[in-house]
Amino acid sequence: MKKTIVGALVGAIIIFIVQFLSWTVLDLHRKSQDYTPKQDSILAFLTSKDLKTGQYFMPSLPPGSSMDAMNKLANANKGKPWALVAYHRSLNADNMVSNMIRVFVVNLVIVWMLCWILIKIPTASFFTIFTASLFIGFIVYLNSPYTYHIWYETPGQKGYIIDAVGQWGLTGIWLGWWLRR
Repeated sequence: MKKTIVGALVGAIIIFIVQFLSWTVLDLHRKSQDYTPKQDSILAFLTSKDLKTGQYFMPSLPPGSSMDAMNKLANANKGKPWALVAYHRSLNADNMVSNMIRVFVVNLVIVWMLCWILIKIPTASFFTIFTASLFIGFIVYLNSPYTYHIWYETPGQKGYIIDAVGQWGLTGIWLGWWLRR
């Protein structure tokens, strides 16, 4: 039990630090949150439309529209601009600490689950633990950022794949050493 708890705690710290560095100092995710000098006019326009907080795909149809209507919309808009807009009515910068705590707790749970799986493998080698950890990183990347990218052509995939290899590779090195002690 001690191995799992300590392994998960240190692994969560490793992932948290790499995430922090990736989004701040290394700025690997700039393309997924890029700047436009037109931001003030865009935000003013969106605000004037009294949107509720949410994510909007444009052009789109209301829920319950027929498949025929969807096909017509798709055909009419081939080659034309489209947008995916995540709109929030107010920026809440005061929740930074609570968000960081939530992320750390999620990291802790994820690495604890990985440790639980790994200790079930009898006589797992360093390479097996390291490879399993990398596989988890690739699963996380392929299941979320990349699958989302397939549909919505989201920028910044290089940052996400570097995160997957970096976070889970370093965690795999740690767990490969720690769980085999």
